[in-house]
Amino acid sequence: MKNLFDVSGKVAVVSGGSSGIGAMMARGLVENGAKVYITARKEERLMAMAEELSKLGECIAIPADLSNVAGIEDFVAAVSERESKVDILINNAGANWAAPIEAFPEKGWDKVMDINIKAIFFATQKFLPLLKSSGNADDPARVINIASINGIRNSGMPTYAYSASKSGVIHLTEHLATDLASYHINVNAIAPGFFPSNMTKQIVENDGMTKMAISQIPRGRMGAPEDIAGTALYLCSRASSWLVGQTIALDGGMISRP
Repeated sequence: MKNLFDVSGKVAVVSGGSSGIGAMMARGLVENGAKVYITARKEERLMAMAEELSKLGECIAIPADLSNVAGIEDFVAAVSERESKVDILINNAGANWAAPIEAFPEKGWDKVMDINIKAIFFATQKFLPLLKSSGNADDPARVINIASINGIRNSGMPTYAYSASKSGVIHLTEHLATDLASYHINVNAIAPGFFPSNMTKQIVENDGMTKMAISQIPRGRMGAPEDIAGTALYLCSRASSWLVGQTIALDGGMISRP
């Protein structure tokens, strides 16, 4: 029982790991002994995060554009050159676009869909050989998809592609979980609520908007790094080996409120 949450020695990949909740999850894994690969498109910020996390353990940065299959294949090839297996794949990279329905552009819709849902499917597909090499009946490989509570409810904001894509992540998680369980690969998702990140920067930096957002959270605060890191550790460890196809709403009770 003392080793239920142990991830030491595991190889993890975190997309969108240069900032926000991706960096929070990567830090939690590194601090607990995992070897973590992080990727993002903005190389300077990615390298800076890898340097910071490398002070705590082993973190390797590989810049990549996961919005297209060619970019995903290049990234998987780079990891494959270094590793014979991947124990943990966290599909976290995400994008958002807000515009009134009358003016919502096709390029905004496509950008969000390419990063938020297409990239999850094809990254999982291309990493399958490495994930299959890791998983076994007692300790399956793990895929964690990052959804959002706005894929469960109406956010009240004109982020139509984001809401649709995150709802798709939840259903895709269930579908992949069913198909991959026989390969000893557990697929689950996290649907975060209000966490400090680039996507919530405008809210976090505005006291009035922050107070309004927090007023909607029964727990009375925004999410902390420990909240997302702890949930990721649970989903990556022996503690969750019997959990398959589930989405955890990590929102301080927002979904549950009347």
